[in-house]
Amino acid sequence: MSNGQWKKELESEELLKIIFDYAGRMTSENNLDRLLLLMADMGRDMTVADRCILWLYDNYSDELWAKVADGKKEIRVPAESGLAGYVYQTSEPLVIEDVYQDERFLADVDHTMGYRTKSVMAIPLKNKQNQTLGVYQVSNKLTREALFTPHDVTNLSLAASYTAQALEAVLMNTEMEEAQKEIIFKMGEIGEVRSKETGAHVKRVAEYAKLLAIKAGFSEEEADLIKVASPMHDIGKVAIPDAILNKPGKLSEEEFLAVQEHANIGYHLLENSKRSILKAAAIIAKEHHEHWDGKGYPEGLSGESIHIYGRIVAVADVFDALATDRPYKKAWEMKRILTHFKKERGKQFDPVLVDVFLANANDFLQIKEKYVDQRAK
Repeated sequence: MSNGQWKKELESEELLKIIFDYAGRMTSENNLDRLLLLMADMGRDMTVADRCILWLYDNYSDELWAKVADGKKEIRVPAESGLAGYVYQTSEPLVIEDVYQDERFLADVDHTMGYRTKSVMAIPLKNKQNQTLGVYQVSNKLTREALFTPHDVTNLSLAASYTAQALEAVLMNTEMEEAQKEIIFKMGEIGEVRSKETGAHVKRVAEYAKLLAIKAGFSEEEADLIKVASPMHDIGKVAIPDAILNKPGKLSEEEFLAVQEHANIGYHLLENSKRSILKAAAIIAKEHHEHWDGKGYPEGLSGESIHIYGRIVAVADVFDALATDRPYKKAWEMKRILTHFKKERGKQFDPVLVDVFLANANDFLQIKEKYVDQRAK
């Protein structure tokens, strides 16, 4: 950095402006990744640093993890290693002039991020109960002196006190959402197990559905909603008698109509929920057996009158049914599956989604190979 590029220390008014600006934005943020990046930006600006990383403790893996850059890249280190690990374990601030002279520094993190760290300041991030949630770490002071000071420790501690409460609220909400997703997935498994399917089926369908949604142009957020809701697509099977559901031979017309009723049953189980995930699941449960040409069930809907969520899961569900062994059939070869989807383009399936599927068939195969049925191993 040349002399003309040095930054000056913040005046009190500038510091307050940064606090108020970020505090307002963080109060309304309920996405963990975006909140972590906001917190990191706040810490960087308050200390006149080049970079800031917010490390959080993962008690399941005993690691510290952080989102960097655009929030998509995640790095993890053991909770007792590196400078962040030292601060997490000791709950004491740390200021270092040249990290490459300190044996605790993990140079691999620099290599991963394509960065060169020199000076570092790190402080513990604590909640109101004085529990350490993680570590604030800023790198490379941008003033002429290029050194972090006790005043910077005070400023970063101030940032931590402002952000810890918002972080804890989002972490709690995230935990509740994860619990909800797990319950939905387990409920989906129940419906599949009754018809002799495995938990791997609902995993695969969920992954296929998200992939298809992303490739069809949906946002990451909506694609995730479809993924999380899709395991409930056959939940209505819980009300179908075993004698019909698992009949080895051909179903009578009356029995086939009884099986078809699982779409309406699933919908009615879920339709009154105010939760966005369960509302999406209700739509998927009812409409993933509808056909583009109107010859599906339960309503005989056609074309775009079928909700896009149902159309997406229809492709995902049928692909998995064809690509894996079932009690009544062996898995089809990929060539035969592709031929089937080309034949049913504009008949059973949305033609646009079939084109997307065909263009990304190899990605679908990779998901199939990743989530193999336990009984198939």
